[in-house]
Amino acid sequence: MRSPSYPVMPVRGLRSLVVLALAAGLATAAPAAQAQPGKGDATPASSATAAAKPYMGWSSWSMQSSKYPGLTPNGDYSYLTEANVLKQTDAVAAKLKKYGYDYINIDAGWWRDYAWTPEFDEYGRQKADPVRFPSGMKSVADRIHSKGLKAGIYLPVGLEKEAYGGGKVPIWNAEGCTTADIVYDDLRTTNGWDSAYKIDFSDPCAQKYIDSQARMFADWGYDFLKLDGVGPGSFKSGDNYNNVADVAAWQKAISATGRPIHLELSWSLDIGHADDWKKHSNGWRVDTDVECYCNTLVSWENSVDDRWDDTPAWTRHAGPGGWNDLDSLDVGNGEMDGLTKAERQSYATLWAIAKSPLYTGDDVTKLDSYGLSLLTNREVIAVNQGDTPPAQPVTPSDPQQVWAAKNHDGSYTVALFNLADRPASVTADWSTLGFTGKAAVRDLWNHENLGTHKNRITQALPAHGSRLFTVTPRGDALTWTGIEAESPANTLGGNASVADCPACSDGHKVGNLYTGSKLTINDVVVDKAGTYQIKVAYVSGDARSADVSANGGGATRHKFPSTGDWSTVNSVYVPVTLKAGSNTITFDSGSGYAPDIDRIDVPKSS
Repeated sequence: MRSPSYPVMPVRGLRSLVVLALAAGLATAAPAAQAQPGKGDATPASSATAAAKPYMGWSSWSMQSSKYPGLTPNGDYSYLTEANVLKQTDAVAAKLKKYGYDYINIDAGWWRDYAWTPEFDEYGRQKADPVRFPSGMKSVADRIHSKGLKAGIYLPVGLEKEAYGGGKVPIWNAEGCTTADIVYDDLRTTNGWDSAYKIDFSDPCAQKYIDSQARMFADWGYDFLKLDGVGPGSFKSGDNYNNVADVAAWQKAISATGRPIHLELSWSLDIGHADDWKKHSNGWRVDTDVECYCNTLVSWENSVDDRWDDTPAWTRHAGPGGWNDLDSLDVGNGEMDGLTKAERQSYATLWAIAKSPLYTGDDVTKLDSYGLSLLTNREVIAVNQGDTPPAQPVTPSDPQQVWAAKNHDGSYTVALFNLADRPASVTADWSTLGFTGKAAVRDLWNHENLGTHKNRITQALPAHGSRLFTVTPRGDALTWTGIEAESPANTLGGNASVADCPACSDGHKVGNLYTGSKLTINDVVVDKAGTYQIKVAYVSGDARSADVSANGGGATRHKFPSTGDWSTVNSVYVPVTLKAGSNTITFDSGSGYAPDIDRIDVPKSS
């Protein structure tokens, strides 16, 4: 699901969107807290009644934005029509509903004609384009509901410029209020495309305008709203683009309608405001659009592959009430998707284990057999929809990765990924899960028990390939020896220095590891020689790399995922070959910047 009304194209590398003439659907919104009928105050997003699990469904944006032949016969973004939405509704009901897919989300453009000219009612509210939606939006919602599904709709944040009407447009159910009252006098702009005037919520008329839009959607029978172009985020920052007040106003307005409406925020939301998104919404897009705006729906290298780097920092923020939204899951149409089979499975695997909403942007009328099997695998869906926590990397963000989550029954969800452009083997070592010995392994994609594996499992994976397992321990818990990075027994080189760190295990860390600076942890003692998975606790507001070596030997460079900010500690496991007795382990920044190191933990047996 993208943004509202101005077509934009993502730029790889910068990961930004270039505003063309129209600010169109590039951001997926984060769900706002759902209101309970009869309650006067907005229900917090943490309430178990709102977004108890990631939502599932279909969104129109992927096909709207694609250049795939035949999708947009009347010009860019022209796929969005009542007929096409209802065709997909029928297909979702027939093929996917029984697996949990129940939202039909109409994205940007429902109030714009094929030339992208918007239409508004006499109160400055978006009005359905009569060519795209001749029956009107209420009728469409009714048709969606008749299939036992839920209806979703879309808006950009702010007062769209074309709705301003010289400041003379009255606000519905707000005597004396006009559009001049709800925006700043200097008409400062907001949202990811600067397509709207920023709303001034110091004037009570502003809340009345949001109330009027929410009331309209509730009366039409919509169950979901994607609010797009929200900042900080959407590649914008600064006061003009801070839309926290807008999101709070939408939560309040939705609550006042008495109709539960899922509020989703879009796109590339600022993680520094995660608490705001969690307080006021039910979901938030953590990245840019997954679509490639090319002759397929997506491509691996456009931004599908970015999710492995960008998701880990957000993991701790996901849970009942609000979820990290990785964007559309376009794995069902083969050639139209623009991906290999291996890429399609890896894409679906990450979405499932990260507990992202599962909403496809594919043409559900044309799912191929492999795509249907990916979208309807009940064991994989159970990982996403059950009470299992989101997975996160247990190894560094190198081309070969292992992600895992400990489940409430003591088992582990374990995913192996080969993100390299050529085949490679990937190993999940049981010590990175905290135990040693034997474990039972089940392959979730293939519905197959793989028997008992001792200490690890290794799989040969194709380029961009993956496997997804449930691992049930049959062995023993590991014991560990912890060593603080700031211990006076260690050696600091270059600019490396000890700093305070309230979140760190002993209140300190070693930082300033840049341009050749080093931390050498001395006297790392093990009983026997071997390769050990060393747990490294670290702090890093962005992804940073370090050269890790033992006893002055050859170093391996590893990239440590961002922890989201400089006050949060995460950990990954790094393999290091040690000799029996005393060893040294060195973290060298090389020519760049390394993460700050809190401590290491060494297993007592390899």
